[in-house]
Amino acid sequence: MADGLKLEYESRNGWLVLDDRDREEMVRFCEDYKRFLDASKTERDAVDVLVAQAEKNGFRDLNTVGRDEKPLPGSKFYAVNRDKSCAFIIIGKNDPVYGMKMIGSHIDAPRLDFKPRPLYEDSGFALAKTHYYGGIKKYQWVATPLALHGVVYSEMGARKTKITIGEDENDPVLYISDLLPHLAQDQMGKNAASVITAEQLNVIMGSVPSLDCPAVNAEAGSSGDAEDDGHDGGRCDENTVKKALLKLIFDKYGIREADFFRAEIEIVPAAKAKDVGLDRGLIGAYGQDDRVCAYTSFRALLDLDEIPESTLLIYMSDKEEIGSVGNTGARSNWLENLCLEIVSMYDRSYGMLELRRATANTKFLSADVTAAFDPTFPEVSDKLNVAFAGKGIAFEKCTGSRGKSGASDASAQLVSCVLDGLDRDNIPWQLTEMGKVDVGGGGTIAQFMADLGMDVIDCGVPVISMHSPYELTSKADVYWTYRAYVSFLRG
Repeated sequence: MADGLKLEYESRNGWLVLDDRDREEMVRFCEDYKRFLDASKTERDAVDVLVAQAEKNGFRDLNTVGRDEKPLPGSKFYAVNRDKSCAFIIIGKNDPVYGMKMIGSHIDAPRLDFKPRPLYEDSGFALAKTHYYGGIKKYQWVATPLALHGVVYSEMGARKTKITIGEDENDPVLYISDLLPHLAQDQMGKNAASVITAEQLNVIMGSVPSLDCPAVNAEAGSSGDAEDDGHDGGRCDENTVKKALLKLIFDKYGIREADFFRAEIEIVPAAKAKDVGLDRGLIGAYGQDDRVCAYTSFRALLDLDEIPESTLLIYMSDKEEIGSVGNTGARSNWLENLCLEIVSMYDRSYGMLELRRATANTKFLSADVTAAFDPTFPEVSDKLNVAFAGKGIAFEKCTGSRGKSGASDASAQLVSCVLDGLDRDNIPWQLTEMGKVDVGGGGTIAQFMADLGMDVIDCGVPVISMHSPYELTSKADVYWTYRAYVSFLRG
């Protein structure tokens, strides 16, 4: 045995690998990332922000490519699926049949959605009923400032109205009430899943009654006599707060109550992304699962300074938090169709056979977050195999739960190929699993990419308090994940 040969594996601390130049770049990168998080509270917001930035960097809408146009290597395109998922492409030098390189993340996040008919009034409050989206702890969403994001379509879908309330410094915020501890004896005796029920996640929208309600008088056929029609001093007895709220909404957005049937309204935390800790080593923000991987992979593509050998594609899906379903989720055929377009752009004679060969030869990083070890809750993790905040990008051969259910289980060949590239570029990494085997787990889009024949491995940033209204990541992990994606795309 050669002298000095190291036989035992030792993980590296991502902070200690940084040199002075890396630290300066990390600070700038994380400031950009925080601004992205604040501007991208919903999947629609994220698509808008990313497409605008891509256009500034020379990316064209794929729909503008002519049937007879053969893009040159280095050509940049983007594609958008129903405003809620997207992809960014750089054409490589090689025939895509020999394989592409892809990184896929998701840009939806756990939240509260308005029910189809949300607004009602009760005891002097106008409230909105919600239906939670994705895996949340419902009790975390009460007694905290909330914001409203949404779109309303009208005129047969031709007119689109965007709504954002609670994000501007001068905006009001929204709120879901909780029971005071003085009267919460019965509530405190419940298990965590039922402390707050789904039907109690009702958003307080307003509390000021309308001073006059001519509409109510007209509907009731009233003569206007307060003594006869139940009005007192010009005030209405019924739904006066709701009517006042609807007038505010109509005056600002031109939206009536019936328009909520044509809307997608989401309730998200109003808090801004902030540094956490006196040393500013952590980022606290909503939606880091999985917009941290979306942003780092997007920036990795934008920051490439040479024409790649293989065609590169950054994919951002929707609906991952509810099973990747629907026509904007990773289970849909949208990405497969997009790959067929790319293949046929290279050679118009190419069809499904060449597509199958291309996807079978493609390497795909399923860019999703994993659970970081939390010293407050050590019992759920296997410390030998868990991701640690600050130790770099975390890879997982398989996700899923318990007996690897819902996993794609990456091959040893792919793991070796990817990790050797990171070692070459001196990028710290961890090979991990999410929690103890029978404690739980979680799925990603990896299994659906594997269904297309791609070689897939999960990798991303470790997160503390995942799926909460305010998640934590290490700045070092955010930066090294970005660098890892650059290494993969260039390698």
